[in-house]
Amino acid sequence: MKNQIMQTNQTSDLTTSRHVPTDFRSLMHHFWNFLDASNAETSGISPKIQVTENKEAVNVMAEIPGIDEKDIEVKVSSDGYLCLCGEKKSEIADQADDNYFSEISYGMFRRTIQLPWDLDYDATTAKYNNGVLTISIPKSQVEKQKFKKIDIAKA
Repeated sequence: MKNQIMQTNQTSDLTTSRHVPTDFRSLMHHFWNFLDASNAETSGISPKIQVTENKEAVNVMAEIPGIDEKDIEVKVSSDGYLCLCGEKKSEIADQADDNYFSEISYGMFRRTIQLPWDLDYDATTAKYNNGVLTISIPKSQVEKQKFKKIDIAKA
């Protein structure tokens, strides 16, 4: 049974994160994210995240339904870590009264992701609409100039 649980955790961890730690700081980040994810999974409110990139910016979308924007905190560090924290609060004052059955999860969550690009963190914007948090972090001029398309001539 323990082996099945370990295999399930390893499989789910591999599908949610494709980052392979290469240095100590990255390894520690991966470790703490694993602990955050395992705690959030028990609370049932861990946000699902999608990170996309275009020529101008890195965009992060997170599904966080049922939470007010005032209960969500977004932090971005200059070393490339984006942290989403929040709390889904119960709207019922005393849950013991007349509560027959409930699958609704309440509690706190924290999700940290590493962004590998050189970004302009001071120009970061965030919008929250219908349970979807959208964060846009523009690329710095250095990052925009890192790659150049090389034309291939026929030999």
